[in-house]
Amino acid sequence: MVPEYLFLAAILIFAVFILLYLRLRKRVLTLEEENERLNFDHKSMSVKHGQQFESFVPFVKDYPGKIENTVFLGKPIDFISFDDDYIRFIEVKTGTSGLSEKQRKIRGLVEDKKIKWYELRFEK
Repeated sequence: MVPEYLFLAAILIFAVFILLYLRLRKRVLTLEEENERLNFDHKSMSVKHGQQFESFVPFVKDYPGKIENTVFLGKPIDFISFDDDYIRFIEVKTGTSGLSEKQRKIRGLVEDKKIKWYELRFEK
């Protein structure tokens, strides 16, 4: 038979392991929450950086349209330029960001020349 003090020691060691596990688990959850917050902040800062960068794009050397003919849309496409020879849809991306699903669809429609003109008139 196991002596009583060994049984108590085993229970005490088990209790210490349980307490350590709970403390470490709480710390891991706290770190995971902090990591999620930091990831959110990083993405938010990237979006803000991209939005600020967009305001300077029409002034860069290789801008495809004429500045005076450019209109900022913002969403879903950043700029549209009404030049003499073309209407240009201009999307600005920074870093590794890519086109959204909606932007890819718009690009496809433009490439397939699925563009229509509508004129609405209202009488007084």
